[in-house]
Amino acid sequence: MKRWSCAALVLLALAGGAHAAAPGLCERIVGRLPNVTRPLCESAKLVDSGVKSVQGTPLYMRDIGAHHGRLRVLVVGGIHGDELSSTSVALHWLRLARDEHVDMPQPIHWRFVPILNPDGLLGQPPKRVNSNGVDLNRNFPTPNWERDAAVYWEKRTRKDPRRWPGPKPLSEPETRFLHDQMQGFKPHLIVSIHAPYGVLDFDGPSVPPSKLGRLYLDQVGIFPGSLGNYGGVHKKVPVVTIELPNALRTPLDAETRQMWLDLLRWTATKIQGDGPASR
Repeated sequence: MKRWSCAALVLLALAGGAHAAAPGLCERIVGRLPNVTRPLCESAKLVDSGVKSVQGTPLYMRDIGAHHGRLRVLVVGGIHGDELSSTSVALHWLRLARDEHVDMPQPIHWRFVPILNPDGLLGQPPKRVNSNGVDLNRNFPTPNWERDAAVYWEKRTRKDPRRWPGPKPLSEPETRFLHDQMQGFKPHLIVSIHAPYGVLDFDGPSVPPSKLGRLYLDQVGIFPGSLGNYGGVHKKVPVVTIELPNALRTPLDAETRQMWLDLLRWTATKIQGDGPASR
């Protein structure tokens, strides 16, 4: 049997040759997610990437905008399965990106991964970790991971099971999938949506956004194995980490849109000034 690479499967899916998101996905998540209706979910037209979670749930994605856009932006929600609002906001932003691209095409290629940790989200109750008990946001291959991740987990978190970094970096299919997206898609910017600290964090080169909506910049530090550390500090790809104020409720629709508009304004400065051409 011929084996397909992750990149090849993604290209097939995005070309419409694979796995349009079945209605079953929306049936499973709509009742769990705050402020997400069935029409919103179905209109996202997520596609199956061909990669599955630990429990065999497909990891879905959607591309919006010009595939030759000057700026490639990867938006990720649901890294922690119990941060339900992060997936909801990712779906609302996907709709805004789609509608605004139709009305006024932007020179940005957006790639949305609204639910990186579907097993955690679909758990009873939802869980921060994946089905192997791994905190996906501590499982990326930062330098000296083998030493630093274990020390941090043991000493700083007192072996909190909700923050276990896993047995080795990229031990999980979900983190390997996102790592492959970074390698293949080569984003100029990563936007990672979390909750519930109500702040805006930033890692990596470039001038960070001062605010998105009511969220103001308050850099909270870096952690061994985190996406911000790996992408922003190690790989030099700016990572905007959005900490929504509540894990179970989304901001009001007007606030969600304002955050999106502020993000667009900031990305516009990267296209005009310190964008991909300068790196």
